[in-house]
Amino acid sequence: MEIVQELQLETTEKNSSKDRTSVFHQHQLKKQTMLKRYRKWFCVSVYIIFLLAGQSAAVLLGRLYFDKGGNSKWMSTFVQSAGFPVLLPLLFYFSSSSPQSKSNNNNKDSFKNTKPKVSSLILLYIGFGLLLTGDNLMYSYGLLYLPVSTYSLLCATQLAFNALFSYFLNSQKFTAFIFNSIVLLTISASLLAINSDSSESSGILRGKYIIGFLCTVFASAVFSLYLSLMQLSFDKVIKRKTFSSILGMQIYPSFVATSGCVVGLFASGEWKTLHNEMQSYQKGSVSYVMTLVWIAVTWQVFSIGMIGLILEVSSLFSNLISTLSLPIVPVLAVFFFHDKFSGVKAVALLLAIWGFISYIYQHYLDDQKAKADKSDDAVEASKGEVEVC
Repeated sequence: MEIVQELQLETTEKNSSKDRTSVFHQHQLKKQTMLKRYRKWFCVSVYIIFLLAGQSAAVLLGRLYFDKGGNSKWMSTFVQSAGFPVLLPLLFYFSSSSPQSKSNNNNKDSFKNTKPKVSSLILLYIGFGLLLTGDNLMYSYGLLYLPVSTYSLLCATQLAFNALFSYFLNSQKFTAFIFNSIVLLTISASLLAINSDSSESSGILRGKYIIGFLCTVFASAVFSLYLSLMQLSFDKVIKRKTFSSILGMQIYPSFVATSGCVVGLFASGEWKTLHNEMQSYQKGSVSYVMTLVWIAVTWQVFSIGMIGLILEVSSLFSNLISTLSLPIVPVLAVFFFHDKFSGVKAVALLLAIWGFISYIYQHYLDDQKAKADKSDDAVEASKGEVEVC
């Protein structure tokens, strides 16, 4: 009898120990999940700041370039990708501290199995670089031949194009909050365009107007396709969520795009006019050079934010944040260029913020659902462990 009681006591202690271990594992799993979620949203917040700050500054500096005497299409295209050398130190640093050098042998083997082929990466970089060159050039033609109002309205259509491409290429699911966000941000950008001075279009030849119109529409579609293809490449080819992979996807295509712009600059003959353009720049030659340098740098900051958001969330979310900057730029122009801040601009800004919050709330709901699913799975797993014992 005593032996039976001792066996029962030992069994009870073992079960109690298993229960405590299971609770401890659940607590550790929950803690790790929370840390991953906080890290993700911290990175998303940083990338949003990069995108908004970079794009807003680049657009304002681009306006300064044209307002003070700049008029080269290929130069305005060139600076959109030529700032990539400033990212090279970061690439070398993060590549040298990659997970491959820190993991054990088993992890090294699995990392090698998922590492993309060099030939595949080269094809990706060349393809994206050429796509970026053509897209930037079309945007330059659109900005040259269209009034700002029409140009802004057509640029806002890239959100609709991106929604279409994301649905077919990235399996993007659309909910009421996401659809509401797309509509609000599109209306916000459209309000700014409609409210702009329509008299700007006077003096523009009809042929050039049509070229600018078509170039801007095609550029919006190509840029949306570019974002969706980049997300698809991360999912299917690169298969790594590291900052070095983000830098690589920015630096190497930018090198290809910059090389294409150099060829275009010399082939078109515009390089012959750059010296006179610099000498006649209203703020002086030094200001001319510094304006172009900072345009190049800020576009790189924007690109890092854009690619980071594609990697962490989706191409549609990245495009939504990019569209959010359309009503922000006029607000900044009030301070830097002393533009008038009308009631329509205020309404556009509020709609943009509303649309942004709507999309963020949808991701909050998705996170809560994922958290609940993981918690249920952990509880079921722990129950299974206790029952087996």
